[in-house]
Amino acid sequence: MENNYFSKIAEKGIRPSVQRIAVYKYLCEHPDHPTVDMVYTALFPDYPTLSRTTVYNTLKLLAEHGLVRTIQLEEDKLRYDANTEPHIHFKCMECGDIQDIYDEEFLSKITSKCTELLPEGSVAGKIQTCIWGRCNKCAPKK
Repeated sequence: MENNYFSKIAEKGIRPSVQRIAVYKYLCEHPDHPTVDMVYTALFPDYPTLSRTTVYNTLKLLAEHGLVRTIQLEEDKLRYDANTEPHIHFKCMECGDIQDIYDEEFLSKITSKCTELLPEGSVAGKIQTCIWGRCNKCAPKK
């Protein structure tokens, strides 16, 4: 399995160092949309030479090469997602859980409408769809 992470990183022209592989592997195996601090805290016990700066720079590099997505769900935190397929994020405002929602038709309509709304000649580079509310565990039962 380690070779799979190594290969994906190398295919993008990134030198697959031990720390970069560890960060990417963690993100792939933990689809909870972690922050830099969450990744660092989880990996530091096994990689004591790892720094927050290295985690940040690695995630930034992986995002620039399309291996991960950045997600802005809170004003002061950037989260990361190894799932680069088009999907919507739902964040529970009570427990903080973040879930992926898949609806190709809905995303297609949003993309089309955004393209229509842009000034002529403009091109959208990224459309991020997020929904905030209360999950089925936190919402009041009727």
